[in-house]
Amino acid sequence: MTSKYPLSAHPNDGKSRYGGGSTGNTRDVVGYGSSPPKPQWPNGAKVALNLVLNYEEGGENCLLHGDGESEKLMSEIAGAAAYPDQRHANMESLYDYGSRAGFWRLRDLFRRKQVPCTVYAVGMALERNRAAC
Repeated sequence: MTSKYPLSAHPNDGKSRYGGGSTGNTRDVVGYGSSPPKPQWPNGAKVALNLVLNYEEGGENCLLHGDGESEKLMSEIAGAAAYPDQRHANMESLYDYGSRAGFWRLRDLFRRKQVPCTVYAVGMALERNRAAC
């Protein structure tokens, strides 16, 4: 096969739909394209929202978890670097706010307003704060 991509020669190059194999699952990177469906939302609503709350606090890299360095990727600290063999107080405080206050404030708000919400959670984080389950 000749690829139009000079740096790659994967069999799926140039295809908009691929996969399948033994699972039958395919990937379609085009979707509806320029012809999207026209959904009819309940009560004539114009917008549908999907609220997702990420719960990661307690699953980050931390010396206290036995990791060799602090978290460097999952934070609001632009360009954060890992601290090998030492704790990162600023990083830990961001995560601590989420598990100690932020999660509970949002959970209570959603319950009070009866708004359904999906929670994407890191299993290790929930193991460390079972009350959040």
